[in-house]
Amino acid sequence: MNDTSIYQFNVQTLDGEEVSLSEYKDKVLLIVNTASECGFTPQLHDLAVLKDEFVGTDFEILAFPSNDFGNQEPLDGPKLADFCLKEGANYPVFDKIRVRGPYAHPLYKFFADRKQNGKLKSVPKWNFHKFLVDKAGVVTDFFYPFTKPTSGKIRKKISRLLLRK
Repeated sequence: MNDTSIYQFNVQTLDGEEVSLSEYKDKVLLIVNTASECGFTPQLHDLAVLKDEFVGTDFEILAFPSNDFGNQEPLDGPKLADFCLKEGANYPVFDKIRVRGPYAHPLYKFFADRKQNGKLKSVPKWNFHKFLVDKAGVVTDFFYPFTKPTSGKIRKKISRLLLRK
C-alpha cells in the first residue's frame, strides 16, 4: 500500500463501527462532504442517480456529513441515517466529521496536502465538495459544490477511471 493512497485511513460508520478505507480497494470512489440543511442538499439525490448509473461497476460513493459550513448538519446517528435514506442514499454515509481546519479528519487533511497525496491541494470551501479517487486509492481530481454529481464532467472522469487497469 503506498503512502499516497487513501487506504491508510479509517472512518466511522453512523453506528460507530470503524472501517478501513482499504475495504474500497480496486474501486473508483467519489468522496463527498454532505449536509442535510444546505442549498446543495438536493445533490444527495443526484448522488443516488449517479450511483445507479454505474451499478454493476467498481464505482462507489462515500458520503461524509459535516457541520463545518453554517451549521448546516445538525443531525447525528439514526436521524442522519433516516434523512439520507429519505433522500434516496444508496451509498455509504459515514459518521459526521470535520473537513477543514486544525480539527479536520486525517482523510481531509490528506486531501488538502499535496505533499501527502502526491496530486493536489484542495480544502472544501462548502458542503458537497467532491474528490475523485482511482482504483489504487489515489486522489485524481476534485469538483466544487456547484458541479452536480450527474454532470458530464464527473461522469466522463469516472468512466475513464473505471476503464483503467
